[in-house]
Amino acid sequence: MTWYQTITFLEILFGVLFLGIYIGYLVRVRKVALFFKQRPHIVWFKFVLRHVYVLLLVISILGPSFGAMKKEIKTIGKDLYIAIDLSDSMNATDVQPSRIEKARHEMQRLIKRFNSDKIGIIVFSSEAYLHTPLTYDQEALQLYTRTLRTDLLPAAGTDYAPVLELVLEKFTQNKQVEVEEQKARVLVLISDGEDFGDNKNKLLETLREQNIRVFTLGVGTSDGGRIPAAGGYKKDTNGQMVFTRLNPEPLLELADHTDGEYFEVNDRVSEVNRLISTINNIEGELRESKTVDVTANKYVYPLALALLLILLDVLIPVKLISI
Repeated sequence: MTWYQTITFLEILFGVLFLGIYIGYLVRVRKVALFFKQRPHIVWFKFVLRHVYVLLLVISILGPSFGAMKKEIKTIGKDLYIAIDLSDSMNATDVQPSRIEKARHEMQRLIKRFNSDKIGIIVFSSEAYLHTPLTYDQEALQLYTRTLRTDLLPAAGTDYAPVLELVLEKFTQNKQVEVEEQKARVLVLISDGEDFGDNKNKLLETLREQNIRVFTLGVGTSDGGRIPAAGGYKKDTNGQMVFTRLNPEPLLELADHTDGEYFEVNDRVSEVNRLISTINNIEGELRESKTVDVTANKYVYPLALALLLILLDVLIPVKLISI
């Protein structure tokens, strides 16, 4: 037999107080009985009865459990990488307070919602770097997410190819031997869609073959915005103000080639909830199976017996003194 709860100081204190008060009650009854020259032996029936049902109540609180058995639990787990674009264009303020701030906020929501899955963080611009390896540590993930800013990487354009290469490398090196025991493998790529790279087709084909899905989250607006810089806003070599706009086409291409889906965050709506629901609905591929010991809490039996004894205590009067 096992117990769901353990005896604490509170239960011990409650028992001692009950016993002390009841002993005081018995002493007083005995004094009254002796005054009338009677022997109230029947009071011990109540004494035993009440202590039995108090003990039963304590046992039910502690939660006795028995009947242990093995049970197989199947779950659909996921290994999830979140890649975030840290290029200068992510500083644009067409999405308030800025694209990068909004992206960080949405990342934190994603991490909280997938708290039972392993999550890793990748940062990229023209190159990609592993910021946080796959982990269940929610506190560490939230901490590293709060530190993300565009000056973590050298100022450069955006290229999705290094991200795809890195994700493919990380997923394949952790690949399980048995396919049915693998977890679903997902990449969520957050960017404004500005892609100055090429040569992605072969990588996308490999990702599809490896059953690695890419879900993309575009951050920005079609109207675009200026990019803050030292002393004002970023300008091109001709001295003209640089405007950056959300470009969904490259993100749609990444998603379409890997059986993923494209979502968007702009100044009016956020489709992150739809993204979360879509990823949660990934089924069938890759299940985990665990065998756990299961015991049933049988508190109801001592509780029912205690209630019955309480009822008997109320219904059966005991004459302590006969006159």
